[in-house]
Amino acid sequence: MALHQSVFKDEAKLDINYVPRRLPHREKEHRLLMEFFNFLLKFPERMTQRVIITGEVGTGKTALAQRFGVDITLEANKRGVNFRYVHINCREYRGKLFLILQRAMSVFRPNFPKRGYSAEEALETLMQSLDEENAYMVLALDEFDTLIEQEGSEAVYKLTRLQEMRRGKPQRISLVSILRDLKSTERLDDSARSTLQRNVIRLERYPKGQLADILNDRVAMAFEPSTVPEDVIDLVAELAVSESGNARFAIELLWRAGKYADSEDLDEVEPECVRKAVSSIIPTVRRSELTSLGFHEKLFLLGAARVFKGSQKTYASLSEIENGYAVVCEEVGEQPHSHTQLWKYVQLFSALGILKAEVVATGTRGRSTRVSLPSIPAYELEKELSAALEKR
Repeated sequence: MALHQSVFKDEAKLDINYVPRRLPHREKEHRLLMEFFNFLLKFPERMTQRVIITGEVGTGKTALAQRFGVDITLEANKRGVNFRYVHINCREYRGKLFLILQRAMSVFRPNFPKRGYSAEEALETLMQSLDEENAYMVLALDEFDTLIEQEGSEAVYKLTRLQEMRRGKPQRISLVSILRDLKSTERLDDSARSTLQRNVIRLERYPKGQLADILNDRVAMAFEPSTVPEDVIDLVAELAVSESGNARFAIELLWRAGKYADSEDLDEVEPECVRKAVSSIIPTVRRSELTSLGFHEKLFLLGAARVFKGSQKTYASLSEIENGYAVVCEEVGEQPHSHTQLWKYVQLFSALGILKAEVVATGTRGRSTRVSLPSIPAYELEKELSAALEKR
């Protein structure tokens, strides 16, 4: 028996640590970073730079910094500049300056002692190593707010005023600080804050269209051709928008959906795979919420669940949902409610996050309502509602 072919071509391209060559909708910020550090390529010993990258989770802060690190290193190497980009997550080192500097030191001295040194001594040793190697470094500190929380103004002051203690010597270390919210810098005293906030790059949330572009890029790299339909990408993007435009969430959701497709030997990633994936990340609806619904509300939702389970489509028209509801009513010997009442049900379930309804243009002047079941597997919803209705 032949093995079923995976929908994946290279799922490593969906890994959280993968840095793509192109960052859709972050090109402007990337150019700005390269411009800020252009001096490193021409006159590296004359000045240092300090930049903050800020934005909410999933706005691409880490990917932007790492893409910049790769590109600035390549440019420096072309020009014969001995350059290092070192990216450190402060949270991994408990926000302790000594541990962070020890990690930076490992680039030059892998056996640098793990204890017995102060942060000042570690910093001095790092500078000495850079002098000996005639090297220059951009130190990118991710989750920088952890360092602020743990060690406050003194640690930040040491990093930002480093060169003032080395008058007459070449400038060696520039700083990229990555944090979610600039409000965390309000904990710093005025002197530390003024030296840190020299250049700020703010990353805004990704809207749905931009998330779809990012997903399409990853699909081309990670999946076999024609295994991820456009409406599935649209659904994943829609779900990521509800998670504050989080691109990281969108990419993980896409990967999980692909895993569900493979586990069921499917030829493509279906909307139900996405629903199963999101329900494994976010608990979307509790049994108690379903049992508290009115009788015809349950019938309507059961009809919708069957429509999506049977069609494997991402979207269904409101008339299709109404027909599904009518079939369920016929099965239990109930008279269907009016269209006006059913529209109220749609609005209720949209507010609960179970269904999503939107008005779309059809033809030249027509408009219709399309409905989706974004985050609950249709088979699970059908099972729960059928059980609740049987108890009645």
